[in-house]
Amino acid sequence: MLGSDHSASTEFVQRMMNGAMPGLPRLSFGVVDARDVADPHVRAMTNPAAKGERFLAVSGDFMTVREIAQTLKTRLGDAAARVTTRELPDWLVRIMGLFNPEAAQLVTELGKVKNASNAKAVRGLGWAPRSCEDALAATGESLVRLGLLKK
Repeated sequence: MLGSDHSASTEFVQRMMNGAMPGLPRLSFGVVDARDVADPHVRAMTNPAAKGERFLAVSGDFMTVREIAQTLKTRLGDAAARVTTRELPDWLVRIMGLFNPEAAQLVTELGKVKNASNAKAVRGLGWAPRSCEDALAATGESLVRLGLLKK
């Protein structure tokens, strides 16, 4: 993270670390460190064998929101004290979606198991991304360092 202007992903981690999420929806996301995103793009543009190919920039398997929360708590200790690992039942998120536009956007994705592989980018481009856990820890550490969390 480069400054106080940050992405939706960083904002999501910030909300978790600030305790703004009293419960977690059953969702999963691909995780990648922002520092690793440009690398496969440059590698693909400069590798003639990559012409017309598609490569996924994900650090590894998708992580559930609960796994993300557990990673933050494990890796960041006291800085992640406000992070909950309590999962919300789908029915509750659906009801919340009737009144909350943010929750409404999540409803169609509840409980869906997603996955993606970076094997093609690793094999074909020599890409070596940081782990999902390292990416999440770095995001949390940046939020702490920049003073972007509640005290």
